[in-house]
Amino acid sequence: MRTSIPVSLLAAQLVFTGAVDAHPWSHEADEHARRCDYADDIDAFDHIFYIMMENHGTDEIIGNTTDAPNINQWARRYGVATNYYGVTHPSLPNYLAAISGDFQGIWDDCKAGADVTCAPEEFVPDSGDATSSLLLTPAEIVSATSKPHWFDGANIVDQLEARRLTWKAYMQSIPGTASTVEYAPVDIVNGVPVPRKVYAQKHNPFMYFSDIRNRPERMQQIVPFDEFERDLQSNEIPNFVWISPDQCHDMHGISAANAAAVGIPDCAAPASGLDHKVIALGDQFLKTTIDAIMHSKAWHKNSAIVVVWDEDDYAGFAGCCESPTGTGGGVLGGAHAPAIVITSRGEYHQSVAVPYNHYSLLGTIQRLWRLGCLGETCRMDDDDLMLPLFVGR
Repeated sequence: MRTSIPVSLLAAQLVFTGAVDAHPWSHEADEHARRCDYADDIDAFDHIFYIMMENHGTDEIIGNTTDAPNINQWARRYGVATNYYGVTHPSLPNYLAAISGDFQGIWDDCKAGADVTCAPEEFVPDSGDATSSLLLTPAEIVSATSKPHWFDGANIVDQLEARRLTWKAYMQSIPGTASTVEYAPVDIVNGVPVPRKVYAQKHNPFMYFSDIRNRPERMQQIVPFDEFERDLQSNEIPNFVWISPDQCHDMHGISAANAAAVGIPDCAAPASGLDHKVIALGDQFLKTTIDAIMHSKAWHKNSAIVVVWDEDDYAGFAGCCESPTGTGGGVLGGAHAPAIVITSRGEYHQSVAVPYNHYSLLGTIQRLWRLGCLGETCRMDDDDLMLPLFVGR
């Protein structure tokens, strides 16, 4: 198992050896890194924990102390981005954007595969939600519908490994390391497979990139969440930690029938109204996970925890920061979503109203670790990044 590398040691190694792997995108990335060279007072982080939650607007979580008391406690004590957005709708393109700087030109939640193509689910007349009032262009529909869900562009894994930084993606309820299933668990009912959808591949963006899927050593870094506590206790936590809770603990929810079948009735998404019990499950998952991080050896180093939601619950489509545009130039955004940053430097509450989204967060991580840029993050300067929430100024 690869262990994390202290960033101070990494920096020294790079100075003396210049050992950085070559990639087709490295010239553009290094060009951006030179333009955005570190200020002397920004110390790189040894660990960044990235937790992606699901489908709630900022006003459904921040201020909701009944269902989400722990989240609101962190929001009062640490950093909050009050004007954070999803890049677009639905979930999958937000996850892709978060690790590649590109939503990959799709508007669906389909499984990964070189032979998988899907028509857009959102920003079309029959979407069944608010996005039907702002439409994709005919060209966008044609392009998205024919696009295989097997992307060959660069992603954060390429950048981390080029800088000799370690990474791992912890997926709650995935059946096993490197599993490529779309949903889990799957029950057999009257001879028919019934996916219960606790784990959903659409929340695992690493499965959609060919240079991860085609490299077994990278696939071995996509593991069940059960390994997270063991890695914390053994002090083998990587530099970059991605955590996708399952759909019963990321605030997404599943059908009442599936929730009953898996023995988590509170995971049932209600037919209408706010999903109070689903929010509470997610809040408790975050408390357990964040408490474990804060009591680990990794937290005594220079570490940060980022908790963001992929998009709102389809009540809106506002966006910013290079979100796609559709008919008439309207922004096809993912609307306001919560974003909280906690660092091991101690409690330092601040609310930042600058518009941010998943591209901004990716660009910030790239900036802190001198990774260069990818896709839309190459358009961003320091003023566009979430640095104030990480460096406390």
